Amino acid sequence: MINRDELRQELILREHIRGAIKVVKGRRNRRLLRERRDEKQLRRVIRDFIAEGQSAVASVARHDSTGINALEDLLRNTNVLFVVETGYKSLTTRTKDDPEKGQTKQRSSYENHILSAVKKALAPEESRKNAGEDVEITEDIDIDIRDKPEDDPDFIDVEGDEEEEEVEVDEKEEFGINGEDKTGRNRAFTDFSKIEKDILTAFDDLDDPQDLAMFEEYLIKNLALYFEKYENELDDEPDAPPEAADAEADEAGATDAGASEEEIPGGELAPEAGAEEDTDMPEFELQEVIRHLNIDDILKNLL
Repeated sequence: MINRDELRQELILREHIRGAIKVVKGRRNRRLLRERRDEKQLRRVIRDFIAEGQSAVASVARHDSTGINALEDLLRNTNVLFVVETGYKSLTTRTKDDPEKGQTKQRSSYENHILSAVKKALAPEESRKNAGEDVEITEDIDIDIRDKPEDDPDFIDVEGDEEEEEVEVDEKEEFGINGEDKTGRNRAFTDFSKIEKDILTAFDDLDDPQDLAMFEEYLIKNLALYFEKYENELDDEPDAPPEAADAEADEAGATDAGASEEEIPGGELAPEAGAEEDTDMPEFELQEVIRHLNIDDILKNLL
């Protein structure tokens, strides 16, 4: 005669074993899912690297102007655009004097100061290159050196009795444009100091007047176009829908009744609708049962 207690214990043990098998299979499925996802991401990264390499090789020396080639190399291979984009997009304050949409005074000031600074920086370099070689002065000047030059009747004394105090020049004020927002000016001053050297280095490599003119003209045009692009990107940011203000979070533990088994964030699997729960056994009891089982042998028999 079968002992009912032994039968009950046997049924409980079998139930625990089935629960343990479900847990192990679930963990294995999640591990395989993560491996597949990681492999897909790795393949995507490798494809992107290959595409970038092919694009870089195909985009060398495309234009019939050395000045334009130098400009493209500057914009493509330095941080000039990154610096101005970061600085421009960081100016997000909209005051009561600004329009509800579009460019703010701070961003407008930033753009105007950067464009003006580029023009001022390139002007003396272009003038120096276009001036040609320095003219040597060979004319002899007859100068009669006296013990005290101040006694010469032709001497013009501009120093006066007291030396004038030197006035410190505020570099930001000298950099600025009258009437423009000072926050935009200050950020432009900081950012231009980061990119000025790269711009002048690229410009200084050129010598042909036509290349110099093309470089300067199209640098200004492209910077202006990029500023317009950055502004459009800021305007494209969608406003939060009115319904979002009244939305309430779902109750904890609530799930869709018709949800199918699929991947969810964190690599977990959503349970099928109406599926039996993995186990009602407490976690510590489940771990104790698993510790005494040969899971590999059980899985081999099941598969």
